[in-house]
This record gives sequence, C-alpha cells and structure tokens, in this order.
Amino acid sequence: MANSLVIVESPAKVKTIKKFLGSTYEVDASNGHVRDLPKSQLGIDVENDYEPKYITIRGKGELLASLRKEAKKADKVYLATDPDREGEAISWHLYYALKLESKKVYRITFNEITKNAVKESLKNAREIDMNLVDAQQARRMLDRMVGYRISPLLWAKIKRGLSAGRVQSVALRIICDREDEINAFIPEEYWSLDVNLKVKGEKKPICAKYYGTTEKKQGITSKEQADSIMDSLNGAKFEVKEVRHGERVKKAPLPFTTSTLQQEASKVLNFSTQKTMRLAQQLYEGVDIKGEGTVGLITYLRTDSTRIAEEADATARAFIKEQYGEKYVIKNEQSKKNGGKIQDAHEAIRPTDIALTPTVVKESLQRDLFRLYQLIWKRFTASRMDNAVYETTSVKITAGGHSFTTAASRLLFDGFMSVYVEADDEEEHNQALGNMEKGTKLKLEELLPSQHFTQPPAHYTEASLVKALEEQGIGRPSTYAPTITTIIARRYVVKESKNLYVTEIGEVVNRIMKQMFPSIVDISFTANMESLLDKVADGSVKWKTIVENFYPDLEAAVEVAEKELQKVKIEDEVTDVVCDQCGRNMVVKYGPHGKFLACPGFPECRNTKP
Repeated sequence: MANSLVIVESPAKVKTIKKFLGSTYEVDASNGHVRDLPKSQLGIDVENDYEPKYITIRGKGELLASLRKEAKKADKVYLATDPDREGEAISWHLYYALKLESKKVYRITFNEITKNAVKESLKNAREIDMNLVDAQQARRMLDRMVGYRISPLLWAKIKRGLSAGRVQSVALRIICDREDEINAFIPEEYWSLDVNLKVKGEKKPICAKYYGTTEKKQGITSKEQADSIMDSLNGAKFEVKEVRHGERVKKAPLPFTTSTLQQEASKVLNFSTQKTMRLAQQLYEGVDIKGEGTVGLITYLRTDSTRIAEEADATARAFIKEQYGEKYVIKNEQSKKNGGKIQDAHEAIRPTDIALTPTVVKESLQRDLFRLYQLIWKRFTASRMDNAVYETTSVKITAGGHSFTTAASRLLFDGFMSVYVEADDEEEHNQALGNMEKGTKLKLEELLPSQHFTQPPAHYTEASLVKALEEQGIGRPSTYAPTITTIIARRYVVKESKNLYVTEIGEVVNRIMKQMFPSIVDISFTANMESLLDKVADGSVKWKTIVENFYPDLEAAVEVAEKELQKVKIEDEVTDVVCDQCGRNMVVKYGPHGKFLACPGFPECRNTKP
C-alpha cells in the first residue's frame, strides 16, 4: 500500500521516478500549472491591495480531482516540481488546489533525475519557499499588467491579434535599434596590402601583412596611399627585423548554461532556441536507453550557473584520467564571475553520468536528440580537461621605411580540444616560418593590394539575441525561447536564413511602445526589474511593493495613449494571384495557422486559398 505521494510536473518523469522509489510511493504528474489568473480579465484586484485572483486552469478539473483522491490516501505528500521559481510556484498552487492544509506536505527538488538525486532529495525535504513563490507571482502579475493593459490598445490603434509583453517588447526594441544602426551606417573605405616573400631554401613563399611605417602602426585609407607605399617598396630590400617565440594558452570552455547552450546549438546544429529547449527537456526527463531502462541523461536545463557538483566533478576527472591520461585532467578550477543575477542553487547543464558517452547512447536516441546530447557531453567533458597550448612565432619584416608582420602557431598540447572545439574556432591556417632569424634577407615575389569597406553591424540571429538579452540582464533562462517564439509568431520579426528582420508591423508596435511606454521598453528599467525580482526571491524586498509601484504609472500611460494615439493603417500585401470568384488580386492574411490568401473584397466575396 503506497503511503507517500510524490507529485511531479511532467508525466514523462513519472515512470523514471517510480522505478527509483519502489512500491511505498505513488508518483503522479500535475502536467505543469494547475491554477492561473483568468484569461477573460486582468485577474488582479487593483482596489484591494493587488490581490491576484487564481482560478483552476480550464480542463484541469478531473486531474485535480484524481490527485485529491490520491492525496487523501497518502500519509505524506512530496511536491517535486521543477527546481526553479516557476516550480516553487506550481508546488504552492498545488498545495491550495489539492487542499493539503491538514496533510504533512514537503517540498523536494532534484537537479537531475537519477536514483541518488531523487533519494537524496527525500532526505532534504523542506517547506515551500514563499520568497521564491512571491518572486514568481510578482513576475506573473507584472507580465499580466503589461499584456492586458497595452495589448487592447494595440488592437484598437493598429490591428487585432497583436500583443505587448514586458520582455518581448524590449527584445523587439533591441532588434529595431540594431536595424536603425544598420540603416544609418555609412561604409568607410580601407585597404590592405599583403606581400608574398621568398625565403632562401624554402619552397613555399610566406605571406606578410602591412603593419605601418618602421616608427608606428598605420592603416591605409585610399588607393593613392596604397600606390604610394607600393612605389616606395620598388627595389627595396626586405629583411627580418625581429623574431619572437612564445606560448599561447587556450582555456577550456565553461560548461553550458541555458543561454550558452541555446547559442552553441544554434551555431553548430542550426536549432532554434525553442527546438533546443524542447529536446533538452526530453533529455532531462528521461529517454529509454537499451539495457538501462528510462534514464534522465542531463541535469536541469534552465540555469544560469556554471557550477558543477563536487561528486560529478570527481567522477569526470576520474573518467578523463582513465580515457585520455593524467595530463589531460584540468589542473585548476575556472569559474565564470557571475553578475549577481544567478539562482546558484543550480548547476550548469551536464550529463548525469559521464560514462554514458555519445557512442553508448547513439543507438537509443533520435538523430537530433543525439546531436544535442553529444554537444552537452563534449562541452562538459572539455570543461574538466586541461587547457590547449600553442607554440607561437611572430616575425617583423622591414623594407623601404615600412614594416610587415607575419605569425604562425603550432599545437604543442591539444588538451580539451581532443574532445571539443567551439563553433567560433575555425582551424588555424598555418604557414611554416621555417628557420627564420633576425637579419634573414627575403625576396619580394608579389604585392597584393586589396580594397575593403567597413561593414555595418550584423542582423541579430536567435543566438546573438539570446546573448544580448543575457548580457543586459533581461529575462531569465526560462524566458529566452518563449520570448523569441512570440515575437516571430506575432510577425513583428521574420526569420530568414538565421537572421531576424523587423517587419512593418514590428516597427509600428516598437514606435508606439517607445513613444507611449518609454519605461517598459527601456533596457535598464527591465534589467532593474529583474534584479528587484531577485531581491524578492532572497527575501529582501516585498513583492507587493514592486507591483503597487508599477501599476499606477502604467495605468496613467495607457490613459494618455488612448487619447493621443492616432490609428495606424497597415496595408495587406497584394499578390498576383487573381480571385477566381470576383477577379480582384488576392492579399496575404495571417491566421492562427500561418499565412493564407484572401479576397480583399470581403465581406461581399469570402474566397480564401491556402
């Protein structure tokens, strides 16, 4: 007879955890949130101390009834929702929705779904942490206030179906600002001058780059200047002025956080942030591995910490020593200085068991799951390995009052690079600098002048947007993917071959937000709001204080906007497809399932096409 009930968020975890706990435990899932603010109204009693009105989420009635029945039979109830603020809030909502006031109720968290972690969490059961719950409630209410007060305004002034959000509006602004920079950019001309030089006794010439005069470094800004330098090199003697040898250390990477995983998966695997999170969720909740049953392969996927548990660190070092040799094990620990905005109860994202190498699990995983797991496994393993070391040679060459430089490097010790090379690190193309020494005479083979123009800043991609949001302290690890998904779904931004471009509608919404709600789309205001929420989480600020300071200003701004804003008409895109019922050219419309063609003669002609 089961006498303890464990409630988790996702049904995928139930089987795995049940296997660890045995017959005295019943394990059930809440399927995420069970209570929320109502969809049909603001759901916050502004007159009455900003009390939120929570209701049971539609369709969750039966599930709650069956959970109540299970809870009645149990002596103890363990709330095992995810180990973050959202999870803490779900546990608190379950406590009230299941009427557990008279029960022995414990909150347990585990960072990975392994037998040890789950058993350990039962030993460290605690009460629900109301500070974390309040931080989540405050975030939910701020988002609700922005969404429910500003979205109807956008509907009235632009068109139905638009939305404003506290974080999404800032993300849109960041993309629009970059677009403005690109449009305002004026390219400047510059030149490079390379020389191919022959060393006596060597087959291949070496290539050196123009550095400046023998006195100082200088750039080449015009064709005239390039020509004049080339004239002065005519018949000049090329000679090695100095040769320097050194060592360059390339540091092992830190293990993944949510943001760095999203960025790297985008660059290496071409995954959208949403896809990365969906696959990582599956790896965390558990996958059937041949001969092992269901195994949670990675630790919790929403984290901004690069910390690694001592036990996992020790296991990894032992594994590396055995597989690669003693000299490959990291000598000293490096850690990322965090900007104070970290929920550091968490660890970085890592494999739950380093012995489950990509080769071992390959048979059991679908292709994309395997590729993501391999990326996480390699990055974690590399983070426990020693640095790579290069031997470097740099050479300065002079001729006719000008100087040129060339350099080469040779890998002495591959260290972590035997396992993992980052997407941005292209293989280094190296030339042999042979036995060059000071005073070596060189023969000029050819001069290679080339004209260039400075480039505007690049358009944002999902990866670079996530990086920008994280660097500026906007949103949390769990919000990056939904934020980007929303601005694409609302058609504020379109994604073309990785790049994000603002649409006309995105520009209009951004302009209105900047004009009427400057603080909401202000980057530092939003980042400051995040740090206030962190203070609620650590108990130093009351959550109602944030809400009651925020709402009156928002309300006043909405009233002004309702009076002052003009209607904006956004024309539909006309196509060359002719309506076969009335002969007009059809236009592109957007519905819940994407684009379709519609006759502009609506309502007389109601013809539509996919």
